[in-house]
Amino acid sequence: MSSTGLVLATTQDIVNYHGLVTTGWHFANRDGRLHLAAALYRAVTGTTPDSFYTRPQMALLLIESNETVMEAIRWISAVLPTEPPTDMDTGADDHLEHLDRWLGEEDFFTGRRPNVSDVIGVLIRAEQTADTLTDVPAPRLAA
Repeated sequence: MSSTGLVLATTQDIVNYHGLVTTGWHFANRDGRLHLAAALYRAVTGTTPDSFYTRPQMALLLIESNETVMEAIRWISAVLPTEPPTDMDTGADDHLEHLDRWLGEEDFFTGRRPNVSDVIGVLIRAEQTADTLTDVPAPRLAA
């Protein structure tokens, strides 16, 4: 298993146990639920910093500055059924925004947001992809 695959597998357990935060400004709730990016951060570091509860900009900085977390986010973005948006400042794909949009928007067909089972399914696909491939796959063209 790749190191990214291990992070994604650990995140599955964290999300299953703690639940998800998909709306709001914070990356973690006091009831234990975590945003998927915060669950990835916890899988990598073993901690949930206080800023995840109170200071979303600081939490975002911690997430974005952790290369292992960002690598896992890129793999998740690669298996989502949509394309990542482009960061206006850099012109690069914004994988964290892609993750946020997927978690926050209702599915066109079901009319609901992704739940814990949906997220775990995506984490499993990302884990399998990371373990099979050596690099993030090229972007897919929309059908």
